[in-house]
Amino acid sequence: MCKSVRFRSFLAAHDEEIETTGESLVENITDKIHRDNSSSSLSDSESEKKPKFDDDDVKKPHDAPAPDSSLKSKSNRLFSREKPVHQVFGGGKPADVILWRNKKISANVLARATVIWVLFELLEYHLVTLLCHISILVFAILFLWSSASKIINKSPPPIPEVRIPEDTVLQFASALRIEINNFLQMFGVLRLGEI
Repeated sequence: MCKSVRFRSFLAAHDEEIETTGESLVENITDKIHRDNSSSSLSDSESEKKPKFDDDDVKKPHDAPAPDSSLKSKSNRLFSREKPVHQVFGGGKPADVILWRNKKISANVLARATVIWVLFELLEYHLVTLLCHISILVFAILFLWSSASKIINKSPPPIPEVRIPEDTVLQFASALRIEINNFLQMFGVLRLGEI
């Protein structure tokens, strides 16, 4: 019972505050209207010369603060950070794509990412399968092109001859042999428990 009485007294006090602020707001508005009406009774030539607002409302040039360069630069920053958003994203072309500054490139990146997502996630396509299908398609196109070039009497597609130099293979085999020996030595140490 005591709590409800306190609550009611709180509501009554709050309602009185609202009414007093509402009355003061209405008084301010009526004062402004009366000031505007008194200035409208002037002759047309005088009303053209004088502005329709009070002298208190007029901001003079010496009253206005000078625009601060640091304040101006901070207004272009996200969440009042020290660096601009473009700089936060690393600057350059990747930031331009993320911020959609070049809409064609950003849309192209989004479309490609969507196609890749659809292939791998929705259709459950695998990377190895995709690479195999692409290589089969390339070989089929090259075969058809070279076969058709004999019939049409055109030159076959220029396919470079690929040769792996013997030195490169020997260097790779030597490096691989060293790594395998290091792994086997480490495995032997672990097996004997000498660590």
